[in-house]
Amino acid sequence: MRTLSLVALSLVACTAETPKKREVTPTPVVTPTTGPVAPMVEKMAADTPRTTVAGHTFVAPAEWSVRVDGPATILTVPEGGSHVALIDVQAADADAAVAAAWQAYRKESVWPLKVVHPLPDRDGWTARAVYDYQTSPNERRAVDVQVGKAGDGWSVVISDVEHGVGDRRGAQLAAIFDRLLPKGHTRESFAGKSAHELDAARIAALTKFVEDGQKATKVPGVSIGLIEAGKVVFSGGFGVRALGEPERVDGQTKYSVASNTKAMTTLMLARLVDAGKLTWETAATSLLPSFKLGDADTTSRVQVKHLICACTGMPRQDLEWLLDFGGKTPEGAMTLLGTMQPTSPFGALFQYSNPLAAAAGYIGGHVLYPDLELGAAYDKAMQTQVFDPLGMTATTFDFKKGQSGNFAAPHSLDLEGNQARALAEINTMVIPVRPAGGAWSSVDDMLKYVAMELAEGALPDGSRYIGKEALLARRAPQVALGNDGSYGMGLMIDRTYGVEVVHHGGDLIGFHSDMMWLPEHGVGAVVLTNGDPGWLLRGEFKRKLLEVLFDGQPEADARVAAGSESFFAGRAAERKLMTAPAEVKDGELMGRYVSEALGEIVVKREAGGTVFDVGEWQTPVASRTNPDGSRSFVSTATGMFGLEFVVGPRTLTLRDAQHEYVFSAR
Repeated sequence: MRTLSLVALSLVACTAETPKKREVTPTPVVTPTTGPVAPMVEKMAADTPRTTVAGHTFVAPAEWSVRVDGPATILTVPEGGSHVALIDVQAADADAAVAAAWQAYRKESVWPLKVVHPLPDRDGWTARAVYDYQTSPNERRAVDVQVGKAGDGWSVVISDVEHGVGDRRGAQLAAIFDRLLPKGHTRESFAGKSAHELDAARIAALTKFVEDGQKATKVPGVSIGLIEAGKVVFSGGFGVRALGEPERVDGQTKYSVASNTKAMTTLMLARLVDAGKLTWETAATSLLPSFKLGDADTTSRVQVKHLICACTGMPRQDLEWLLDFGGKTPEGAMTLLGTMQPTSPFGALFQYSNPLAAAAGYIGGHVLYPDLELGAAYDKAMQTQVFDPLGMTATTFDFKKGQSGNFAAPHSLDLEGNQARALAEINTMVIPVRPAGGAWSSVDDMLKYVAMELAEGALPDGSRYIGKEALLARRAPQVALGNDGSYGMGLMIDRTYGVEVVHHGGDLIGFHSDMMWLPEHGVGAVVLTNGDPGWLLRGEFKRKLLEVLFDGQPEADARVAAGSESFFAGRAAERKLMTAPAEVKDGELMGRYVSEALGEIVVKREAGGTVFDVGEWQTPVASRTNPDGSRSFVSTATGMFGLEFVVGPRTLTLRDAQHEYVFSAR
C-alpha cells in the first residue's frame, strides 16, 4: 500500500537476526481479465518512443508488449498480468472520461473507488486528477487512474500493476510517465541557460517556498542551506525541533539524514580507489571473502561499484530488520544478506537494496582496518576519510550523540491524521546497517560535503581532498531511472529539465531529507525535515531551485500544496476503512505468532484495544474487512501506520512488494 511504502518500506537500512529456515516466497503474478486482445501485439526490443491513438507521446519500455485496442494503447510487462493502459476519449468531464476508459480497458471497474485527488496542471495537461481504488491485500496489486485534458480530448491512464512488478520495474514505469506529453507539447528546458545569482530576492523566494510548504505538509521543522560559487549564501530553519517545545530548528540542528549516508559511504570508497587500495572493478569477495548473496552467480559478479549501484537485481527486503532488529550486529546484517535472492537479471533494472549498500561500507572499512569488527572499522574509516577531512564535526553514527543538544525529533501522523511525535526508537533499526543510512548531521555539515562535490574534490583552502576521476566515477550511470535520470554509486543524476542535478534523498521514520547540486552552475542545497510527509517538500525543492535559478514556470508550490492535500485526504480515506480499536472476532487472533524470518509477535488485549508487540516496539492495530471478504489488522502506531497483517487459519500474513511472510500461531 502507498502509505507503507512511503513510511515503512522506504526506510534507508536495517537488519534482522540470522534466520534458520526462511518463510519467504516470491509474490506470485495475478493475471486480471482484460478486454479482448487485439490481433497486433508488438514487443519492444528497446525503449521506444510511441504515440497514443490521439497522438500523445510516451516511451514504451524495453521487453514490454504494446497493443492497440480501439481508443486504448495497452502496455503489458514481460512477465504478464500487469498493464498500463493509455486511453484517449471524448467526455464531458473527468468522471465521464474515467468511466469511458474503464469500458475500453475491461468493460468495468471491479474495484471500489477509495478517493479522488485533484492535481495541478503540468506539462501541458489540465484538469488533472488521480483516482485511487481499494484493492484487497491478497490480490497483491495496486490500481489507480490518472486523467488529464489536452485540447478538447481527455487522456486516461489506467495502472493495473502487481506489487512485485511495480517494485522491480518502477524505473520502467517512470519511463512511461515521464515522457507522457500532449501531442505537440515540448517540456520546459533550461539547457544552455545561465543560472541567476542567488541574491536576496531569489533566496527569499526559496525560503518562502519552504515556509509555505511547511504549513501545507504540517511538518514541525525544516532546515535548509544554499551554497553558490563556493560560499554558503543561506543556512537556517523554519519551525520547531519538537512539537510542544519552543526550541527552533536552524542550520546547526541535527537530523537523521538516512540514505544521504550512502553518498558519503561511496565517497569513502572513492578515497580508497584514489589511494590505490582497491578499484571500482575489484571483486567484493577478494576484499571480504565472507561476502555472499543468496545466489552464487550474482555473488561472483559483484564488484565494488555494484555494491552501491542498485543494479544487481537484489530487491528491497526491509521487513526483515524492521520487525526483528534488537541486538543485531553488522556481521548479522551481512549474514542476512547471504540469504537474499535477486529478482531481476544483473544490470537490467533499478532495485534498491539497503543491506547490499551496507556491505559496501563494511567492506571499505575492512580494507582500511582489517583487525577491527566490521562496524567499528566502518565508523573509523568514515571519521578519518570523510568527516574529519571535510570538517563535519557534528556528523555522527552515534545515536546518543546525534540526539543530544540541538537535534530534531521525528514526527508523523497519528491514527486520526494529527501530527505527533513518532516512535523514535524504531529508527535504531538502522544501526546494524548504518552505511546505508545511519548518519546524523546538520545543514551546516552537509553543506561542507556538497561544497567539496561542487569543487570536484578540492577543499576551501585549495588543497586536494580527492582526485577528480575517483570522485566523479560515482556519478557515472549504472542503471536507468526512467528516461531522464540514472543511478550511479549512491547518487542520482536527474536531467528532466535539461540541467544536470546530482542528488540523493533519505527517509526514516519521521525524517525526510535531500541534498543536491548543479555541477555546471556551482549551486547546491540541503533540505532536512523532521516529519511526515516531509518527502513532498524536499522532493519539490529541487524543482523550485531550478525555477528560481532559471526563471522557470511556477509549478513547485502548487505541487507541494496538491501533494499535501492528496496525502491527508488519502490518510482520511484509509481511516474510514478501518475499525479502531480493532474488532476481533471469536477465534480470529491467537496470543503468539512466530515467523522464522521475522521473529515473534505477541497479541495483547489492553484497555485501549488490541496491540501487536514485536519485541523491539509495539503498535495498536485497527481491523479492516477487504473487498474480497478477507480480514486484516493494520498497525496504527505513529510513524508505523500501514503494516497489514492478513488473517488466515491460525496465521497472520505480512507482505512487502516481492515477499510474503507467514506468522503461525504457537
